[in-house]
Amino acid sequence: MKIPASLANMGAAALRLLPPETAHQATLSLLSAFDQLLPRADADDPRLAIDVLGLHFRNPIGLAAGFDKDARVPDAMAKFGFGFVECGTVTPRPQSGNPRPRLFRLPADRAVVNRMGFNNEGMEAMARRLERRARTGIVGINIGANKDSTDRSADYREAFARLAPFASYVTVNVSSPNTPGLRGLQNKSELEHLLALLTNARATGGLRVPLLLKIAPDIDPNAADDIAQVTLASGIEGLIVSNTTIARPASLKSPYAQQSGGLSGAPLFSPSTALLRAMRQRVGARLVLVGAGGIASGADVYAKLRAGASLVQLYTALAFEGPGLVARLKRELLDCLARDRIAHLSDTVGLDV
Repeated sequence: MKIPASLANMGAAALRLLPPETAHQATLSLLSAFDQLLPRADADDPRLAIDVLGLHFRNPIGLAAGFDKDARVPDAMAKFGFGFVECGTVTPRPQSGNPRPRLFRLPADRAVVNRMGFNNEGMEAMARRLERRARTGIVGINIGANKDSTDRSADYREAFARLAPFASYVTVNVSSPNTPGLRGLQNKSELEHLLALLTNARATGGLRVPLLLKIAPDIDPNAADDIAQVTLASGIEGLIVSNTTIARPASLKSPYAQQSGGLSGAPLFSPSTALLRAMRQRVGARLVLVGAGGIASGADVYAKLRAGASLVQLYTALAFEGPGLVARLKRELLDCLARDRIAHLSDTVGLDV
């Protein structure tokens, strides 16, 4: 027996009646328990396929890191129609994260504030799960540093060496606002040191896995220049633009709007897309860009692609709408291509840059 997609969406609606972190943990438990009963999404229209990072993506829509921090359900999530799934952020050692409550829904703003703090079971627990799974689909691993680490760059190197053998690609997360001092790794000298460590570890370990850097939306033009310069010189393959924001737009209506942490969802769409376009202008076609932040429609995906992304990621809209969102985005994206008489998705990348 397979679980109908309509029932999965009804279950997602029921879960939204629970406190957000409780709902999240319940969702992971249900997906893990009923993975074999989930129907696999229909085959994707070939117009949505794209080849980047040495990989074939059946569609450009990915699940962002944060949903499945410990690689408990990457294959279950892929069944909902994602072109790829990113697990993490994972750190070398387990850590509990910040005190609760640390996750807040802002329904009036179609947004979420989180200050989770890299809560995860550690790289060894993730490695054990990844060792057991069949190597199907594209699964990325997002790595970070422990909060109490005395050498954060070494943490990234350790997590990369342990998990890269199981990953389709590895994302280096230096942009979470919820680990004090972490965003300092985006500074030019520290970023040069970190990326040199990781590319050397990749070369000496014979690990042919693409490396991506996830950056914050709250950087000024000088910092964007430095990041572009360092990443182009480093030998990594791409950027994810962007993480959550510490900004609080005046338009926010929810009583939770001023909670500390990273803001994601609809208010992030415009600033993250502006930064995406700015980074494409700086790096040209030499890096693969992944657009993240505020995606809730096929038109949003289309705008990210036209701003320079080859792939996109989402999470917050999924929490509000449930798994049926993915199929809707793909239908709407195909409508955008048909409206503008564009034969293939890859022809849209960077059209507005």
